[in-house]
Amino acid sequence: MNNIAIIVLYSFFSGITVLIGALLARTFERLAVSKVKEEFVHATIAFGGGVLMAAVAFVLTPLAIDTLSLALIGVIFLSGGLFFFLIDMLIAKKGGSLAQLMAMLMDFVPEAIALGATFAHNRQLGLLLAIFIGLQNLPESFNAYRDLRSTGYSPNRCIQLFAPLSLIGILSALLGSYFLSDKPLLVTSLMLFASGGIVYLVFQDIVPMSKIKNNWLPALGGTLGFFIGIIGKKICG
Repeated sequence: MNNIAIIVLYSFFSGITVLIGALLARTFERLAVSKVKEEFVHATIAFGGGVLMAAVAFVLTPLAIDTLSLALIGVIFLSGGLFFFLIDMLIAKKGGSLAQLMAMLMDFVPEAIALGATFAHNRQLGLLLAIFIGLQNLPESFNAYRDLRSTGYSPNRCIQLFAPLSLIGILSALLGSYFLSDKPLLVTSLMLFASGGIVYLVFQDIVPMSKIKNNWLPALGGTLGFFIGIIGKKICG
């Protein structure tokens, strides 16, 4: 099997968890309302936030810190935060909330591009990165589905949206492989820009949504999510 076929296969399995997470959320929302259900939902939101922060810390920013100047890091990272602050503000004015979906895509797309761009140089790292992306997408898409439902999207419309999004990893990986494998600076900058937006959205929208008064389970969920990132970093090196 040639490299392109393997990239498509890896990126497909890393992206299909977007749809799986949405389907799990659709099944879960049919359960009767209970305290356990509420705690699980908030813990899952926090878990997703922890995974996102781990992605920023261990995947999206390390290469930029090692290779870019401090001034350039500041410009790119803060531009990402400012850009998604403006998007978030515009969405909020319309009465909606797409924080979870935006955060998931900002995590998923740059990492998939990096998967394709680095695969030719390190196939083992590509496989491990695909596994890590797939694990991240599951809780993130679960939360993004619930985010969309809260804005008035029907269950069927949500699934119709997540089905094609699950394939975006293939397109991103092929883009990285064909056009960006010899442009590491551009890939690094894209990942850094995305990390700025993710950090903004985590603290602006995701963390506040995860909190329950006098309940510590969500905080433990966030801690577990970050630990998943540590595991991925330890495996990938």
